[in-house]
Amino acid sequence: MSSHPSRRELFRLAGAAAAVPVLASCAGAPSAPAAAPGTFTVYWNAGHDYQAYRAVIAEFERAHRVKVNLQKYQWPDLRTRLLADFASGTVPDLVEEPGGWVQEFAVSGNARPLQDYVDRDGAAMGFPADWQPVTVERNSYQGKVYGVQLHLTCNTLFYNRGMLREAGVEPPTTWDEFLEAARRLTRDGVYGAALNQDYTYMWPWMVQAGVTPYDLETKAIMEPRADAVAALQFQADLVHRHKVAPVPTTGTDYSGPQKLFSAERAAMIFTGPWDLDPIRKTSAGIELGVAPPLKHRTAATQAAGVSLFVPAKASRPELSWDFIKRVTALDVERAATKETGMLMPRKSWVDLPEVQNDPVTKVFADALPTARDSSQQVRLTGQLGRWEEQLKVMYQQVLIQNKPAAEALADFVKAAEGFLK
Repeated sequence: MSSHPSRRELFRLAGAAAAVPVLASCAGAPSAPAAAPGTFTVYWNAGHDYQAYRAVIAEFERAHRVKVNLQKYQWPDLRTRLLADFASGTVPDLVEEPGGWVQEFAVSGNARPLQDYVDRDGAAMGFPADWQPVTVERNSYQGKVYGVQLHLTCNTLFYNRGMLREAGVEPPTTWDEFLEAARRLTRDGVYGAALNQDYTYMWPWMVQAGVTPYDLETKAIMEPRADAVAALQFQADLVHRHKVAPVPTTGTDYSGPQKLFSAERAAMIFTGPWDLDPIRKTSAGIELGVAPPLKHRTAATQAAGVSLFVPAKASRPELSWDFIKRVTALDVERAATKETGMLMPRKSWVDLPEVQNDPVTKVFADALPTARDSSQQVRLTGQLGRWEEQLKVMYQQVLIQNKPAAEALADFVKAAEGFLK
């Protein structure tokens, strides 16, 4: 979530770019190949199989006389498959990634730089001018673009309006108010809140506590340390001390809190627009409320969202780039938002009626400027994979096993110091 030329002009250019199958090449730019028959393989997240993207796939297939093989994975499985592909040299044509992999694979040489295509087509498609700056920064390495943001999202508070009204509780705005609300809402087999076992869901708490995950210059990890410990312990205490949230279940699926919320077994959850569609489809009777990010030392949240990149050994990068242009066009962003409520990276997206006139989407859009990228400094070390593995262990030790936060964080920092040298 954060995710000028005239925005009206960008609307026009974005629509025009989406309508062109493959732009003609110019001097110094890669040449456009003839339509290539066969299969075009895309690795995609299982939760993002939207009709808006299926329409793009159909148009792409007609334009290039290819069959798109959309392979859908949960993120951990996608990463396992992708790393095996890099090792074997047989790679897909295009990859959707969860945020952070683009720079990691740029450093390792497994992602193709897209700067030549950006130099050729960027002005016509509004890139990078119409993308939120954080999305360009997080997908660039050594001055070159390696990926293009598809969604720009953030986490914030979802709440059941009916439950809060019945308990006489106002939507919380601070950590203290959240704890008090959760206590009052926990009763009769219903929890006040549900937390996610996925370690990425700890970052809103960390940024609200003013914690910097890693400083590339000073090499400091999780500082101020006392605030990082307090943020972790606060989350664990919701589960184990105050008992206002259930013990999360380990696994690769991050939908546990959403399912509890949809079943009206939890009154509040922290999540993003990816859970809007499941909630509306499975529990249409819930009065869904969405509140701005909580405030502790600051009111902030985590920048999330996915990007697209082309593996370095992909054999048809021109086709891959054309797919990127089509699926990131403004009219496709609009269709995906109308379909699912997903947030998008274009600045001009914020001005769409679908955003401004929807009270839920507008809360998210307003929160985007407070969103922080939690792993950018780590990505530039080339050690993101090990960082994330250790974070997962540490977070689940604290949240699920109730290991003291100070002890778990000290172990994490010691491990991170070893591989971030």
